[in-house]
Amino acid sequence: MEFLLVLTVFILMEGATWLIHKYVMHGFLWVLHRDHHDHSNEGPFEKNDWFFFIFATPAITLMYFGALKEFNHLFYIGIGITFYGMAYFFVHDVFIHQRINFLRDTNNRYLLSIRRAHKQHHKHTGKEDGECFGFLWVPVKYFKMYFNTK
Repeated sequence: MEFLLVLTVFILMEGATWLIHKYVMHGFLWVLHRDHHDHSNEGPFEKNDWFFFIFATPAITLMYFGALKEFNHLFYIGIGITFYGMAYFFVHDVFIHQRINFLRDTNNRYLLSIRRAHKQHHKHTGKEDGECFGFLWVPVKYFKMYFNTK
């Protein structure tokens, strides 16, 4: 049962990520997200990196209070959020933005689709007119670019 809860939360995080990215990061917290688009930061870190702490806080809080109650559902919800955050870090920061040189020359069509959609998102340097706010699921047209076998 706990596994299904973790998996469900992980899957639901994709929708939450889309909403948060579009309406929070490209909304009232654009002040933190802007340098991720216009590359105005100096050094290895961006203001955008504060989102790591912002998003980790609810997960840690849920795990803490869930552990106090003999590892109840709150703990496993926090675990699902944490697993999604780990996937986000590895795919977004490591694979897409190459903050660590890994999988630079992949031929995996799914990963190439994610990378293409993210590049499409980053072609907009302002907070308006954005597209592709998701993370692990991207619009079908990007999959077709790499999965079209004709």
